[in-house]
Amino acid sequence: MKITAVAIDATDTASRQERSDDIWTGWAKLTEAERRSVLRDLTVGQRRELARRWYGFENDGQRAPPGDWRIWLIRAGRGFGKTRAGSEWVSEVARSHPAARIALVGATQTDGQRVMIDGPSGLIAVARHGEAPRWMPGKRELRFASGAVATLYSAEAGEELRGPEHHFAWCDELAKWRRGEAAWDNLMMGMRLGERPRIVVTTTPRVNAAMQRVLAAPGLEQTRGRTRDNGWLPESFVAAMLESYGGTRLGRQELDGEMLEDVEGALWTRALIERCRVDADAIGKPVRVVIGVDPPATSTGDACGIVVAALLRDGRLAVVEDASVENPPPILWAQAAAAAAARWGADRVVAESNMGGEMVESTLRQADMKLPVVPVHASVGKARRAEPVALAYERGQVVHAGAFGRLEDELCGLQVGGGYAGPGRSPDRADACVWALAALLEGARLAKTVGVRRV
Repeated sequence: MKITAVAIDATDTASRQERSDDIWTGWAKLTEAERRSVLRDLTVGQRRELARRWYGFENDGQRAPPGDWRIWLIRAGRGFGKTRAGSEWVSEVARSHPAARIALVGATQTDGQRVMIDGPSGLIAVARHGEAPRWMPGKRELRFASGAVATLYSAEAGEELRGPEHHFAWCDELAKWRRGEAAWDNLMMGMRLGERPRIVVTTTPRVNAAMQRVLAAPGLEQTRGRTRDNGWLPESFVAAMLESYGGTRLGRQELDGEMLEDVEGALWTRALIERCRVDADAIGKPVRVVIGVDPPATSTGDACGIVVAALLRDGRLAVVEDASVENPPPILWAQAAAAAAARWGADRVVAESNMGGEMVESTLRQADMKLPVVPVHASVGKARRAEPVALAYERGQVVHAGAFGRLEDELCGLQVGGGYAGPGRSPDRADACVWALAALLEGARLAKTVGVRRV
């Protein structure tokens, strides 16, 4: 179905309703690219009218989940539309429950008024014609046309929530709540009006005490969203953000809405990896390249870790590619390793040999791999090899030439003593990375000992 400006400009009341239903149906069937094309063709006035029509045009992550939930956490990147979702939800609550008492909790009172009340996607801005709520700053109350009342609170003054009772609540930017545990606990204890008290939390994710409380709460439902999911944002802005921050920790957190936290006793931290990140175009031609391979231990369910590491002309080591493949049969992972070796001009492959060194080498040879294959045995050497590699990162000897999200997640799950608390059953990518970098570090040590640069 084609969405046209004529449909948006319809003025007859019945016609407008009928055409609106048609627009919503057609909009839901469009791809993201088609939606952006439609928005580009609208005039400024048409854009403003369309923006006011919320239900039917919201993103999936902005739509309230079904079921008997108590807490709805919208965990999304910047610009996704979290504030709009919170404002529209509160507005509908006030419209449907004239006696409702609603708590609005911001990181500070200033933030709450600036974003939740007065902001371009705040409660006053999204109100329907004839329903404009009245803000009473002295009482910190927003009075809706229906009779519902919302009171603004600051998470920094959590004791103010001790005592008041509410039917509903909206908590914004929980990641910014510096002393949020008291505010959250007091709010929860006051959610006892009506048959089904509910809370909506809108935030870009970051681990803090208040977030831990929310994630552990019963009756929690989550929706997710990324900056790029909002078709109203300028394409140039989205492209620039992805170009600058895509794949980095900051980008994954602030643009993709991912919850990134460090594991207790981790050999690698997120901050450490960010310090070691460089532009892929800035490393120059490598002096030497090694491919680390961690073959699948089983025929199903495991990835084959294939990581390319290089010795640079300035003496540093660089991770330059994660060529890992998911759940491959032996010939496919061997071909992927051989292809990576050819792309980078590698001079050897270092492969975990738990499944048998001869079997690994034989599999690689079937893929026309002519490079030397050096076996390593993980059961006795994993922790001993990983810890010196992590120290090399700390000293600034290792860089990541680009962003390797899944590999970096696994590195941050490796723990002192050989434990693993990262994603998946096994750190296949991380192990392959360790094998390759350990081989280069050992080569550099031997070269220094015998007085030559390359061994």
